[in-house]
Amino acid sequence: MMKLDQFQRYPLTFGQTPIEYLPRLSAELGGKVQIYAKREDCNSGMASGGNKLRKLEYIVPDILESGADTLVSIGGVQSNHTRMVAATAAKLGLKCVVVQEKWVPHYDAVYDRVGNILMTRLMGAESRIVEDGFDIGIRQSWENAIQSVKDAGGKPYAIPAGASVHKYGGLGYVAFAEEVKEQEKQLGFEFDYIIVCVVTGSTQAGMIVGFAAQERAHQVIGIDASATPQQTREQVRKIVDNTADLVELGRKVRDDEIIILEDYAYPAYGVPSEETNAAIRLAARTEAMMTDPVYEGKSMQALIDLTQKGFFKEGSKVLYVHLGGAPALNGYSYYYRNG
Repeated sequence: MMKLDQFQRYPLTFGQTPIEYLPRLSAELGGKVQIYAKREDCNSGMASGGNKLRKLEYIVPDILESGADTLVSIGGVQSNHTRMVAATAAKLGLKCVVVQEKWVPHYDAVYDRVGNILMTRLMGAESRIVEDGFDIGIRQSWENAIQSVKDAGGKPYAIPAGASVHKYGGLGYVAFAEEVKEQEKQLGFEFDYIIVCVVTGSTQAGMIVGFAAQERAHQVIGIDASATPQQTREQVRKIVDNTADLVELGRKVRDDEIIILEDYAYPAYGVPSEETNAAIRLAARTEAMMTDPVYEGKSMQALIDLTQKGFFKEGSKVLYVHLGGAPALNGYSYYYRNG
C-alpha cells in the first residue's frame, strides 16, 4: 500500500478537478473512441492554475518549514511554472525571483510582455530575463539567482524548473492517480488510455508511480514536447525511482511502464508546427477548450493523430489531461490573429 498520506499537502487548488466528456471532438475524430478531458487548467483561482500548482501543494510545507523568505525558480520566457511559483509566493506572502531564459526561438513582438510573464510580474515577482537556451537540467543562471538572494541578505528556497527534480516534485501526480481512480468509481468505468504532455518530467513521472500502484502505468502515454527526448526520458526515470521510494511503492517501476512518444515535439520546444496549430484550432472550435502552442497543443496534436491512426482500440475511453498553459497563447498572437 502506497504511503502518500505521510506527506503534508498545503491546499492551493479547489480540490478535485472535473472530468469532462468531449462529444464534439470525439465525433470530429470519427467517433470510434470517447475522449474525455481532466481539467487541471481549472484547478485554482490562483493566476489561471495548472499542473504546476498540484506539484507545489506538496512542496509548500517544506518551504514554510525552511523559514525561507524568497522563492527562486526558473523557466522559459512564457513559463507556466514560474507563473505558479510567483502565485504561490504571493499567496504565502513571500518574495519571488524567477529566471526566465530564452528557451524558445520565437520572436512575436510582445512575447516577453504578455501572458505568463505579465501575470508573473503583476504578482510582484522579480523576473530576470537571461539569454541562455533551452535545457531541462540544473542551470547556472538559477544558481546565480539563488546566490544573489543570499548576497542581499535573503533566505532563498530553490525550486527547479517545473518543480520536477525537487525531492517532492512527483507527489502531486501520485495523488492525481488516486483522484482519477475515485472519479472512475463515480463514472462507472475505467479509462483505457491517459494522454499527458511531458517536458521536465514530474507530471508524467508522478502519474506513472500512482498508476503503477493500480497496475496500469502502461496506460499513461507521455507526449514529449521537449524535443530533447533522451534527456526527458532519463529525467522521468530518475523522478519515477525517487518518487516510488518516497511513497514506498514496494517495487521498481519497469521500463515498459514508462511510455513517451517522441513524434510531436517538432520543430523545437515552444515552437508550434502547422499540425500543432491545427490541433489548437480544432479543440477550440469543437469544445471551446483552449490549448497552448508549447505543451497542450502538442499533446492535443498527438491525441488527434493517434486517434486517426487507430492507435486507441475501438470503443476505448481516452482521458486527455489538460495541464493548463493557455496564457502562453498571448505570446504567440501573430499565429492566431485570424483565428
